Amino acid sequence: MTVGFACTPECYSGSSMTTARDRYRAKLRTADQAAAMIPDGAFIVQGNAVGEPPALLDAVAARARAGSVTRLTMTSLLPLGASARSILAPDVRGIIHWRSIFASGVDRGVIAGGDAVYAPALFHQVPRLYREFLKIDVALIQVSRVDAHGYMSFGVGVDTSRAAIESADLVLAQVNDQMPRVHGDAWVHVSEVDAIVEHSSPLAELPVPPLRPEDAAMGSLIAAMIPDGATIQLGIGGVPSAVARALTGHKDLGIHTEMFVDAMVDLIEVGVATGRRKSFHPNKVVYAFAAGSRRMYDFLDDNPMIEAHPVSYTNFPPNIARNNALISVNSTIEIDLTGQCCSESIGAAQWSGTGGQHDFARGAFDSPGGKSIIAFYSTAKNGEVSRVVPTLRPGAVVTTPRTEVHWVVSEHGARA
Repeated sequence: MTVGFACTPECYSGSSMTTARDRYRAKLRTADQAAAMIPDGAFIVQGNAVGEPPALLDAVAARARAGSVTRLTMTSLLPLGASARSILAPDVRGIIHWRSIFASGVDRGVIAGGDAVYAPALFHQVPRLYREFLKIDVALIQVSRVDAHGYMSFGVGVDTSRAAIESADLVLAQVNDQMPRVHGDAWVHVSEVDAIVEHSSPLAELPVPPLRPEDAAMGSLIAAMIPDGATIQLGIGGVPSAVARALTGHKDLGIHTEMFVDAMVDLIEVGVATGRRKSFHPNKVVYAFAAGSRRMYDFLDDNPMIEAHPVSYTNFPPNIARNNALISVNSTIEIDLTGQCCSESIGAAQWSGTGGQHDFARGAFDSPGGKSIIAFYSTAKNGEVSRVVPTLRPGAVVTTPRTEVHWVVSEHGARA
């Protein structure tokens, strides 16, 4: 793959092609030139998770270190390594003020130290927050190589990107030839961005943790609860991976998920996940964002079976419920005896975020034949701490209320 237009000069015989090519070339900038377009005091939305644009983030941080801006406010969900070394580095925190919507290992310490704030939100509502409640000055996005028609794909970060660029006054795009071109409602045209930075860099990879003995037990329990022809939503981690391994004998499963992960590639490649019996987007895999290995990113590239859509679509509970037998599998940090699930904090300390757990709990419950499953290890710290408690600890956040907890699974069994 090459950065820039994905065709030879002979492709540009038509006037529309020439227009797209000329627009693209006219908007090419270096990362420093693009960052210089950002006004002092701007509120900036950046791509989430693997969709964060490292070259642009480095250039923004360089401006802060050089003293050419006095204050910027930035936000995203699940920042990763590129953010850690740049806009969240300790030496720029007095200039770049962070507003987290879903905390990660990168920014939870910044939040705990009082150098950032956390804004809770249901994942499917974040695009609406961008459009209606936040005044966004700048959007920083990472996209795939451009095609002959001037279109680039959001690839692994479709979730909130469309809302961000439509709401921003200034849109800066990093074009990365290592970003997969993904089908669906995942495209942005060159006319919709103000500056383009070509920068090839490997996408961040999220390794799957080693399987624990408890994972296999829970994987088998959950797989037995999933009928042939069901549509599944899985997250990342040992339990979802164990579930996928236990599903290899199933038939015609579908996938409708906020997060696409490596375990889903396995299910597709062995012929288990075909989507043939899906009632919503039949024969297609639907996701909002993806995170995993390079193998998985290559699998997504130009794959006609894959459709990525904004999270306001994938996670909208009535859309989730349009899938027959939607089985949602999520985890939690702590659950009390009434069924309240704290999945984002340890006491009052913010650990992750609300995300889409509640979206899928509600949507799966409303799906004909569907189930929402909360799967978790019953203890923590080598068995010293119970995750099942009489009442949640002081300050704990209820992510999924007891009225919407359907099934609970641990290594000891399953209970409705």
